[in-house]
Amino acid sequence: MKLDGHIGFIGTGNMAEALVRGLLAGGTVDASQVSGSEPRPERCAEIREQYGIHCTTDNSDVARRADVLVLSVKPQLLVRVCTEIAPVVRAETLVISIAAGVPLAVLSRYLPGRRIVRTMPNTPALVGAGATVLSPGDGVSETDLAIARRIFDAVGTTFVLEESQLDAVTGLSGSGPAYTFLILEALSDAGVKVGLSRYVAQALAAQTLLGSAKLLIDTKGHPGQLKDMVTSPGGTAIAGLHTLEEGGLRTTLINAVETATKRSRELGELALAQLHKK
Repeated sequence: MKLDGHIGFIGTGNMAEALVRGLLAGGTVDASQVSGSEPRPERCAEIREQYGIHCTTDNSDVARRADVLVLSVKPQLLVRVCTEIAPVVRAETLVISIAAGVPLAVLSRYLPGRRIVRTMPNTPALVGAGATVLSPGDGVSETDLAIARRIFDAVGTTFVLEESQLDAVTGLSGSGPAYTFLILEALSDAGVKVGLSRYVAQALAAQTLLGSAKLLIDTKGHPGQLKDMVTSPGGTAIAGLHTLEEGGLRTTLINAVETATKRSRELGELALAQLHKK
């Protein structure tokens, strides 16, 4: 089902480009329904040529056109951009933010009266396998939320949670690709140590993680149950698992998610504190 109206992207970095690519590839919108802004003229030309959308260096031009406006700039630029576009964002425009760590209260302060959805996507969206959590602000309707979900469904899977849970989401799925790449790198190094070529070790490690995740999702099984399918008595897998438990892998991963969650919470509190000073 196609979306009606015009979608504007303030900022056309990696995440915005992934969304544009996914929306066009899936037929969710036509190129004529999409516009983006980008401070570098050469990047604008590249986006126009590759996707056929309207791209400009003028943020206000995009904000004025949009029925749905996606704020896809770095968090430290968001207040300045919102201040710039606030006079031209129409009252009926749905605003979606992908700026990590910027609370709805801050967004509402600089775009007063607008319906705003805060999101936390992750980098696998770049290959259509993202996990995005959406948190609706005041006045956001079920229709608004459905539109927001359709946009992010174009690059993966979406979930809707209260904003209070977004710090935990940031610690798990937002930061999780970094943990996963570290694990992949370690597995690849291990393969090289035991005699495999780097190419083969890396390919096997990546495919193993991909296949294991797909097995979990498709079967809806419990990870412990699926783990037990691999571990035969006295076998290689249980010997390896013993070493992982001895090294504290499980505890380390739990601690990493908890630490990242706390840092996300600190950044949000800092943004709110700065808002209250104004």
